[in-house]
Amino acid sequence: MTTRIFCRVCDGDVEEFVDFGRQPVSNAFVVPGEEDSEYFFPLAVGACSSCHMVQLVEEVPRERMFHQDYPYLSSGSVLMRNHWERTAKSFLSTELTGDDPFVVELGCNDGVLLETIAHSGVRHLGVEPSGGVADIAAGKGIRVRKDFFEESVAARIREQEGPADVVFAANTLCHIPYIGSVLRGVRDLLSENGVFVFEDPYLGDIVDRTSFDQIYDEHFYFFSAHSVRETARLHSLELVDVERLPVHGGEVRYTLAPAGSRTPSEAVAGLLAEEAASGLTLPATLTAFGERVERIRADLRALLTRLRDEGSRVMAYGATAKSATVLNHCGIGPDLVECVVDTTPAKQGRLTPGSHIPVVPADRFGAPYPDHVLLLAWNHAEEIMAKEEGFRAAGGQWITYVPEVRVTGS
Repeated sequence: MTTRIFCRVCDGDVEEFVDFGRQPVSNAFVVPGEEDSEYFFPLAVGACSSCHMVQLVEEVPRERMFHQDYPYLSSGSVLMRNHWERTAKSFLSTELTGDDPFVVELGCNDGVLLETIAHSGVRHLGVEPSGGVADIAAGKGIRVRKDFFEESVAARIREQEGPADVVFAANTLCHIPYIGSVLRGVRDLLSENGVFVFEDPYLGDIVDRTSFDQIYDEHFYFFSAHSVRETARLHSLELVDVERLPVHGGEVRYTLAPAGSRTPSEAVAGLLAEEAASGLTLPATLTAFGERVERIRADLRALLTRLRDEGSRVMAYGATAKSATVLNHCGIGPDLVECVVDTTPAKQGRLTPGSHIPVVPADRFGAPYPDHVLLLAWNHAEEIMAKEEGFRAAGGQWITYVPEVRVTGS
């Protein structure tokens, strides 16, 4: 007898369409010798037949993912630092121009966006549960509350600070299974004409590009205009604007407002129509995505096995959270990839979750160069390849797997 899977948004029926098997916590990089202590969970994803929300079938306890030693820093990429600065300046010239404006950011990380707003003198608050990165933000002069944002926390913020003109979240809302509590909190925290703006990986881009490694423990939801519109409606909010973004392999910035307070832009109707035309909400589209994932899995494993058997040296570049999915689902370990180069000190000297490939600092990359590099941080390909021009000049070749397995270089 099949167990019914309930939608975390509307309590509808969720139909699973791809299963990545047993997976580790994606950012839990392992101290050598402590491999036996890892936590694993079944990673599978499905879609609700009622509200169309695509979501993980099983939730990982939030304390296992977001904690004092959480290693990801939002300011680690020049490209992304520029993106956050532009976003902050946009808010300062539009939504934050009134008398004593107030902005709250959910999951502010190391404060890369709020830093610009703080320097402008605008009242702000970051809500960040991961203590280490919250401390970095506070060290920049940013007001930070160490907490998980939910309905009760929102009530306390409003009581202490008053209503917010903007609530913002970037690559955060998709992490939160208890989205109903978050949206009720947002609705109560917003001023009458306030907006909730969030940006997250876009389901349409994940499906189009078969970027299956966007599916990992931290990404519980995979948003589309259809699912966001329905989720907002259930919480007295309305989808009033959308904007496609090129960052992180394709995202959408969604703007929600209290229902009836603003007129939806033409962009909302446009993206809804585009999704309908592409069949994004149809089960057959998602099933086909799962089939393409398995082809990439077979092709990548076959390529790396052949290179090993031919005596080619293969490294990987970027110890990303999403690389946990591709490395573990494809069965890629230190027998196929000798190490992963990464600039994050907290990851160096450790092993990749589940697959146990050593993570080494950047100065190991050119001493000497390998023959091939598996680009795990493919969403930063342009920035990385420009930085590592010496690798290509030395005859090295990059291996990518989105949207298909390719070898490029000399």
